[in-house]
Amino acid sequence: MSEMTTERIATRILDAGIVDARQLDAVFGEFGSREVPLPDFTSALMRKGLVTNFQLERLMKGERGGYFYGDYKVLYLVGTGTFTRVYRAVNVKTGKVVALKVLRKRFREERAQTEQFLREGEIGARLRHPNIVPIYEVSSDPAAPYLVLEFVEGQNLRAFMKARRKFSPQEAVAILMDICSGLAHANEKGMSHRDLKLSNVLVTSRGRAKLVDFGLAAVVESMREGIAEESITARTIDYVGLERASGVKKDDLRSDLFFAGCIFYHILTGVPPLVETRDRMMRLSSQRYQEVRPILAIDPNIPRSIVTVVQKAMELNPDKRYQRAADMLNDLRLVQKRLEEGTADVDLPLPGSAGAAGAAGVASDQEGAGKTVMVVESKIEMQDDLRERLRKRGYRVLIIGNAERAVARFNEYDPPPADCVVFSAPELGESALQAFNTFASLDYTKHIPAILLIDRKQAGEVVSANLNDHRIMLTMPLKVRELRETLLKLLTPQPSNGA
Repeated sequence: MSEMTTERIATRILDAGIVDARQLDAVFGEFGSREVPLPDFTSALMRKGLVTNFQLERLMKGERGGYFYGDYKVLYLVGTGTFTRVYRAVNVKTGKVVALKVLRKRFREERAQTEQFLREGEIGARLRHPNIVPIYEVSSDPAAPYLVLEFVEGQNLRAFMKARRKFSPQEAVAILMDICSGLAHANEKGMSHRDLKLSNVLVTSRGRAKLVDFGLAAVVESMREGIAEESITARTIDYVGLERASGVKKDDLRSDLFFAGCIFYHILTGVPPLVETRDRMMRLSSQRYQEVRPILAIDPNIPRSIVTVVQKAMELNPDKRYQRAADMLNDLRLVQKRLEEGTADVDLPLPGSAGAAGAAGVASDQEGAGKTVMVVESKIEMQDDLRERLRKRGYRVLIIGNAERAVARFNEYDPPPADCVVFSAPELGESALQAFNTFASLDYTKHIPAILLIDRKQAGEVVSANLNDHRIMLTMPLKVRELRETLLKLLTPQPSNGA
């Protein structure tokens, strides 16, 4: 192979149509000669924005095509999938930067793949919503079918997760609200996504999430019109596995909501809820969907109202799952409001959630009505037990797994986030005792009732507990009546003397 020279690369650039002769002459004119070292020549081209690294690498390899699709000049490769490549491109007539999604060469000879690709583009082009990446143009050019989409300045969620590991509750809720907003719009059109995953959620430089790749078997009629089933399931295998495990027909709109819940779980914890594998049989196995670890087992500090949404979205029984994206969106809006108010740990049924007890939530004649109890406990089984006991009596419940964080919450919010705090020492040990005593000494918490739970073997270790008439210690195992009576005593206003 002959050595690459400046003249040879200049000829290739002209032949490809990336720049014209006038532009090349201007570059050579700066050097005052055409005898220019190749590195200097290519650096000048890139400095002027006439050629990109991606174009130059292809030219060096002798690639003759793939620089233009219609009126669009390819600038960079930004993504590669099984079936397509995605490029950053510019319209040579208008200067508008777009994304080009091009069907890969090996699939262009397969009529079914080409037809499906174009159909997906036509379906996606019918969607116009701030949280869906719009498709501007669908080209059926037989040499290279392509779609023209909005170019999103940002990254997909998978890339974000590699860099950040996980998102804060506030960020995660905002992202899921955008996802559900886009899904709700599609549902109104009778469409689903069918390939909802981290890499198909783009996050703009301003933090807005946008769904991409709508149209994968998005309309039920697509199957009726003859798209080969294997070409769909190859890209929607996880959906097939879920729908087999949950016993529903293909194209169930609620399947998207399960995978929206998976995204929520993943970006909150940094851990995927489903075992990640390339093995087809494992991805189709019902066991994969039945053995999801509870999200609180991964991170016990996730606010309870968020946990409620994740659990409902990921219900394996589709009848217990959210029925519409709009329902999930409504609950997320409420969670966002609670995060802003500092009450997101309150374990109340959300309006769109299973178990919502009427419009008012809790009967006003229950002994705990209108009262909030914060439970400081790290063991999930104990959290669930105490929560259930208290909720049955009408209390609102905050669950926090870290004792220091629990005390700090009272400095962060006004009014205080709870009317009483239960510090559980069997699992938290010394940190629960220290937090209980700190709570008794701080000006902004010393007037708030508190209960210290210990087990019998700790009795000799807690002699330093700061106890008084509104700071009480109880020994585990705990009887329901004892806990109820203690809370009633602590939270019932006492008549003042001489008033």
